[in-house]
Amino acid sequence: MSPLPVPEGSPFPTSSLPFGIGHHGDGRLRAWAAFGDHAVDLDGLMRSGAFLGLGLAPNIFAGPYLNQYLATGRDTWRAVRTRLREAVDDATPVVVAHTVARDELVMGLPTAPTDYVDFYSSLHHATNLGRMFRPDGDALLPNWRRIPIGYHGRTGTLVADGTPIPRPSGYRLVDGEPEVGPSTRLDIELEVGTVVGVGSELGVPIPIERAGDHLYGVCLVNDWSARDIQAFEYQPLGPFLGKSFATSVSPWLVSFDALEPFRVAPPTQEPPAADYLTTDEPWGFDLHLEVWFDSAAMRAAGTAPVRLSATSFADMYWTPAQQLAHLTVNGASTRPGDLFASGTVSGPTPGTEGSLIELTVNGERPIELPDGTTRSFLLDGDRVELRGWAGSDPARRISLGTVTGTVIPTKGAT
Repeated sequence: MSPLPVPEGSPFPTSSLPFGIGHHGDGRLRAWAAFGDHAVDLDGLMRSGAFLGLGLAPNIFAGPYLNQYLATGRDTWRAVRTRLREAVDDATPVVVAHTVARDELVMGLPTAPTDYVDFYSSLHHATNLGRMFRPDGDALLPNWRRIPIGYHGRTGTLVADGTPIPRPSGYRLVDGEPEVGPSTRLDIELEVGTVVGVGSELGVPIPIERAGDHLYGVCLVNDWSARDIQAFEYQPLGPFLGKSFATSVSPWLVSFDALEPFRVAPPTQEPPAADYLTTDEPWGFDLHLEVWFDSAAMRAAGTAPVRLSATSFADMYWTPAQQLAHLTVNGASTRPGDLFASGTVSGPTPGTEGSLIELTVNGERPIELPDGTTRSFLLDGDRVELRGWAGSDPARRISLGTVTGTVIPTKGAT
C-alpha cells in the first residue's frame, strides 16, 4: 500500500492537484499541491530536483504567491502537473519526504492580483434583484444580455480563508435620512473566481479563442456586501464602499486542465452574443456550490452549521472566457494572478439563491435557524462557509475547497 494513500472517492484526487500558498508552522509561505488528505511542498520538490528539465526558475515555488508560476504558461503548467502526478501516484521518496497532512497547513492567498473585477453574470441572480427593485419594470436592464456587466474592485481587501470580517460603516438611510454608522444589512455573495495565468499587453484585446492560453483556473469567492451602504451610494456609478471592505478567497486553485472532464455547454444566449464574445468551445462547468451558516450561539451550544443554499454554476449566462474577452476588448491589460469573479451564483428555485438578500426576499422572509432565532442579514459572530466541487458523481468529483469568514464588530477609526 502506498505510504501516501488517496482514499477512494477523495475530493482531492491526483487528477486535480490544486495549488495553493501556505506554511507548515514555520511562517515561510510557499507553494503546495493538495492530494487526498495530504499536501506536498512544491518548493521542497523543486530544490530536490523533481522538476529538472522543465525550465522553471529555481525559486519559482518559494515565494508567498503563485504569480511567477502562473506567468509561465499552459505548456509549462501541463508539464509540471504531469511530472507531479506521476511522482505522487508513485509515492516517490522525494514526494514522501516533502508531504504533510493538509489540515496542518496555514493557508494564505494564492496570488497577489494587480486587478480584481467583479462580474454580474447569473441570469437568475440578476432577475431576482431586478424583480425586487424594479417590480413595475423589466427585471433585466437592456444591456444585461448584450455584455457581461462588471465593475472594478479593490485588491487590498482580498483576504484569505478564515480572515475575520469587520462590519463596515458608511452612509445608509435611517428612517429615510442618510446617517453614518455600521451596516445593518450585511450580506454574502456566493461566487466562483477565475484566475489569470498569462497576462496581456495594454491596448491588445485577448481573442476569446485564446482564453485557454491565458486563464489558469478557479477558486471560491465570497464578495461580502453591505446592502444598505450600497443602496445609498450606487446611483449613478455603482458599488463602492458597500463592496470594497472585504472579499474572501479560497486557498486552492483548481486548474482548467483538471476541470476539463466537467466542461458543459453554457446556456443559449438570446440575442446572440457579439462576435468577440462567441466561441464554439464549451466554457460552462458542472460546478456545485453551497452556503453554510452558523451563529456564535449555535457554536456555543454545539449546534451543527446549517446549509442555507445549494446551487449550480452550469447555467451561468456569461462564461469565464466571455468575461476575459469583454474585460480586455477595450485594450485593458491583465497580469498574472489577476482575479475576476463571476458575480453571485443563483438558481431559479427557492433555496438556490447565492445571497441573503435573495434568500430572505430583501429581509421580508427571515431564515429560521435551529435554535429558534432568525436571520435576514448577518449579525456579529455569524460565520459563513462556501463550499464547492466539480461533478455530480461523488466518486469522480473534485473539490474546490472552502472559504470561511466570521463577522466581527465594527473597528474604530485609526
